[in-house]
Amino acid sequence: MRISVLGAGGWGTTLAIVLYLNGHHVTLWEYRKDYAKALHKTRFNKTYLPGVLIPEPIKVTHSLPEAIENKHMIVMAVPTQFIRGVMEQVRKIDYADATFVSVSKGIEKGSLYTVTQIIKDELEGIDESNIGVLSGPSHAEEVSKKIPTAVVAASSDPNTTDQIQAAFMTSYFRVYSSDDVLGVELGGALKNVMAIGAGMVEGAGFGDNTKALIMTRGIAEISRLGVALGAKKETFSGLSGMGDLVVTCMSKHSRNRFVGEQLGKGLTLEQVMKNMKMVAEGVETCRGVVALAEEADVETPIVDAVYRVLYENHDPVKATYELLTRDIEMEH
Repeated sequence: MRISVLGAGGWGTTLAIVLYLNGHHVTLWEYRKDYAKALHKTRFNKTYLPGVLIPEPIKVTHSLPEAIENKHMIVMAVPTQFIRGVMEQVRKIDYADATFVSVSKGIEKGSLYTVTQIIKDELEGIDESNIGVLSGPSHAEEVSKKIPTAVVAASSDPNTTDQIQAAFMTSYFRVYSSDDVLGVELGGALKNVMAIGAGMVEGAGFGDNTKALIMTRGIAEISRLGVALGAKKETFSGLSGMGDLVVTCMSKHSRNRFVGEQLGKGLTLEQVMKNMKMVAEGVETCRGVVALAEEADVETPIVDAVYRVLYENHDPVKATYELLTRDIEMEH
């Protein structure tokens, strides 16, 4: 297939290589003209995926029409808060019957939309069956080294899900299928907020017991909110729920965990973000999750605690103990 990946960050670059090695004709789009030229010339993404060679046949471009026109599949690897701006340009280009696949994990501020909802909102008349999502526990740093990984693809149309599976599946990158698009997206987005919480308790000097608390009660919150919004409960015990939560809360590669860890050590959000080159989706997503939970009338104490630390300068240690001293209740 002719496939374009929009967004030349670490994940976009990694997936472009996966797709190329799987026999597809791949175009990688970078929004900054100078950086696109550098990627094309050096074949190394020094900022976002250092040390990984971009194969010569992968076309790197700054031209969005070149990336969009005459393609079978368009992979959206742009950070969530920038998706709409890109889609506003995409809708002016002939994207024909291309399948759009979201691999970004976040909730748009303001609209509270997931990425597939943004795509549908911006591309008037697009058939929902032409939209899908690919998500799961998959750090670019590991997938680029062909470390065994499993993710999940979802679409409202099983044929589209099959198409996504076939495009990405390799001997080291296994793709399962699902029909729960909303659940897969929410699992990927909400776990980033929990990862910030896990990082906070790490940075504040708490132990493994406390991280286990954040992770297990965190998946309970994710599941509770997801089901209230219309997702399937079983999705959150799978790859895009518990799987992604575990890897993001525990891994040194996790940007969201890093943000939380620095906050736990006493830095302000402004200080942390000033020194980061990559986007931590959970920071903005946290705002959206708080709003979604309020609309759905669902309790999310961990999300609320993370929000207070992020945006109200609340002390991470105090926030942790406040979680422990909530009213007594049953686990399930």
